[in-house]
Amino acid sequence: MDLRGGRSSASHLIMPNDTNPLGNLFGGRAVEWMDIAAGLAAMRLSHKVAVTASIERLDFRVPIRLGDIAVVESEVISVGRSSLLVKVDMYRDNPRRASRELCTSGLFHMVALDESGRPAPVFDEA
Repeated sequence: MDLRGGRSSASHLIMPNDTNPLGNLFGGRAVEWMDIAAGLAAMRLSHKVAVTASIERLDFRVPIRLGDIAVVESEVISVGRSSLLVKVDMYRDNPRRASRELCTSGLFHMVALDESGRPAPVFDEA
């Protein structure tokens, strides 16, 4: 089974509205961006709307600061009948230092839906 179509990436410049009082990326915004990336990877592979069923543990290892770039990369790593498991990594890219560091990772369990909003096969059945 070829899962290469199930990928997504995005970059976000961290602005004041994205930060907590310490000037670090707000955790809720990070999860939002990761969830969107997971959904896009699932949708690209299944060609269906995909929604989040659950998220496995997220650890925020390194803060992403105001002015840094958050790079979010997602990839479908396994597929069930209507479910997709998507690995999502978020990196801190500091353009002033030309450095990149893994900040957080998570596994997002997504479900492909049909036009009625019901679980649907990821791949159309022949």
